[in-house]
Amino acid sequence: MSDLIKVRAFIAPEDPEACMRFYEGHSKLLEIHFGIAKITSGNVDWINHKNTIVIIVEDETGTKTYGGARVQLADGVIPLPIETAIGKYDPKIYTDVRPGSAEICGMWNSKEVAGMGIGSLILCRVAVALMSQLPIDQVHVLCAPITTRMGKRVGAVIDTSLGNEGIFYYPKDDFIATAMIIKDVDVLSSAEARERELMFELRKNFNQLRTETGPKGNFEVYYQLSLPGWEK
Repeated sequence: MSDLIKVRAFIAPEDPEACMRFYEGHSKLLEIHFGIAKITSGNVDWINHKNTIVIIVEDETGTKTYGGARVQLADGVIPLPIETAIGKYDPKIYTDVRPGSAEICGMWNSKEVAGMGIGSLILCRVAVALMSQLPIDQVHVLCAPITTRMGKRVGAVIDTSLGNEGIFYYPKDDFIATAMIIKDVDVLSSAEARERELMFELRKNFNQLRTETGPKGNFEVYYQLSLPGWEK
């Protein structure tokens, strides 16, 4: 694995090759390790969607992909994955999602970086930090049990108005998914203090080199998160 990890954000249609690396890595992970062949965040419609922001974790050459996540804006063109996933169980999601809504979805990391905190720390933090560049005021997330804890750290709360106090059985009957929401993306009042501080540091400078600390120790991350053309 490369000594330097690069985390960059881009508008999906601007880099179709990177989008395909993201898609193939995510699909492989879901099928091999979780036995899930298809979920709503795993389709390919977003690759040509100008209102989808891709966050990708790469080696310093930009050819090896270690993971990623997406931020999809509600625009009436492509439904948010959470709408497709839980709409048949609770139609309220269709009225909750509106202009100004977005979803963090498709988050994954490869075995090569497992235990470093790429998925549990870096991607969550980056996805929420990006919101200050986007014309949105609320963010939906549909979380597995492990990512519910991650969501709470960065300011998401369980959306108890949906499902059974926010709980759904998805994508299979033996899987639990929790609907979460961040309603104050500019303030992040529910985030843990240290996470809030780190997210605001990224918002002050979207392009920077930082030494990050994960469960396996320190590593260098080069962030390229500026999204030219987007104005909040």
